[in-house]
Amino acid sequence: MKYILITGANGGMGKVTVDLFVKNGYRVFALDRDACEPRENVIPLKADVTEEASVTAALEAVSAQTRELCGIIHLAGIYLLDSLVEMPPASFERIFRVNLGGAFLINRTFLPLLKNGAKIILLTSELAVRDPLPFTGLYSITKTALDKYAYSLRMELQLMGISVSVLRAGAVDTGMISASTKALDTFCRNTKLYAVNARRFKQIVDSVEARKIPPAKIARKLYRIFTRKKPKFGYAINRNILLILLDRLPKRVRFWIIKKILSQ
Repeated sequence: MKYILITGANGGMGKVTVDLFVKNGYRVFALDRDACEPRENVIPLKADVTEEASVTAALEAVSAQTRELCGIIHLAGIYLLDSLVEMPPASFERIFRVNLGGAFLINRTFLPLLKNGAKIILLTSELAVRDPLPFTGLYSITKTALDKYAYSLRMELQLMGISVSVLRAGAVDTGMISASTKALDTFCRNTKLYAVNARRFKQIVDSVEARKIPPAKIARKLYRIFTRKKPKFGYAINRNILLILLDRLPKRVRFWIIKKILSQ
């Protein structure tokens, strides 16, 4: 039996990813802050990826059933849309603790169960390789940091025969999308500095998220990456052509365009 750990397993992408791996013969440790229901070949783990004691307890639960994992897939994460000069310090700290610190803590804790040939996949974002847009800056910063963390981790773990890859995804039709919409609505109501800009930005975000893909596509892509004999480092899915074109412009032109659009 092949054992795999999937974080964020009770979310939109997590559930379908767990199901796909089970369907293909894996036994899944499904880790989430809100644990899923146990079923055949799915072992729920209730844990907070930001708390060392919680993650250590999850390791003990896994170790009681197996001494080896064939890999880890990181889907735990949160979205935040806010102004870098208006958000509460607690929000600034929390998104780093979840999106970056959670991956670090899981990998550090579960490393003893990863042997030669094991694989780690982290879900970053298409924004990780692009310059941030206004009000999405902090989310983009954490995903960029996660992408660089994964690259550095691959550099190190390749010496142990462990592969590390990232999947940079565009908009996905999950609960995170609705959460981001609510966050944007809240921001538009509460901001004291960007009232006009925020309303215009909401129209842009709505048009970008209209191109969202179902979580099943993410799950299938993750499975294909995981089952490759020698996966490369970076993969992408559902890239937004407008973001690609914007990113190719000189920075001074990008600043001008964004200011022009959001000042209308």
